[in-house]
Amino acid sequence: MKLPERDVMPNAWVDPLPKRRPHFISAIRELINKTLVIAELEVRKLRHDPTDLVVRSVQPALWLLIFGQVFTKTRAIPTGDLPYLDFMSAGILAQSVLFVAIFTGGMTLIWERDLGVVHKFLASPTPRTAIVLGKALACGVRCISQVFIIYGLAFFLGVKLNLNPLAFLQVLLIVMLGAACFCIFSLIIGCVVKTRERMTGIGQLITMPFFFASNAIYPISLMPGWLKLISHINPLTYQVDALRGKMLLNGISLYGFSVDCTILLLTLIGLTYICGKLYPRVAM
Repeated sequence: MKLPERDVMPNAWVDPLPKRRPHFISAIRELINKTLVIAELEVRKLRHDPTDLVVRSVQPALWLLIFGQVFTKTRAIPTGDLPYLDFMSAGILAQSVLFVAIFTGGMTLIWERDLGVVHKFLASPTPRTAIVLGKALACGVRCISQVFIIYGLAFFLGVKLNLNPLAFLQVLLIVMLGAACFCIFSLIIGCVVKTRERMTGIGQLITMPFFFASNAIYPISLMPGWLKLISHINPLTYQVDALRGKMLLNGISLYGFSVDCTILLLTLIGLTYICGKLYPRVAM
């Protein structure tokens, strides 16, 4: 004789739901979705203050219009067959990306900490890696405007640009990777210093060494030995090298586009891991 099934298990237990084993692809899909959500939230901030994009373009414009014009005529820096203004244009684009990323990442994080936004993010089930990558992606989107501004100004000054659509897409990729690397580096600093005053001072302190210890405005061959060593571990060097090879019509990449992308990508992965570990500290 078959006993009737109980509506409720003894001791008020219910039939447990079958457990799902975590799947690698589903975890990656969830990470990507949450990263895009965080990036969308960050990009929306531009609608409240779009003039920030124009203000950020003033400094690179001055470098091209003043510094570039003067050193092109003096011919003090040997750049081979490439005119100095052409040589410098890729470096100024990388410099613009560096400045925007450094002063956007950590400073925004500290503002969000003071407003209590960081605590809400940490209380949500969003992975810390998704928060970090979302902010880095949004910074890359913000820096895309610098590409169009620098391209327009360089074209006006007579720089021989490579207007091939594929080359332009590769320039956008390098800008996104470089912006993400320096934004996360800035986030790491913000997690450590935790105050706007310290972040401003450290940001101003590190941008110049990054810029001058790279091949942005002069070839590495002109550097002393100790500075060459620093330039080879500087991510900005590889960003400038890739931009110079793809942005200019007669540009040459010393290391190769694939090597530059690989180094920037590995740097991005390492910085993301470090920042993901340090991110909860900013709320302490």
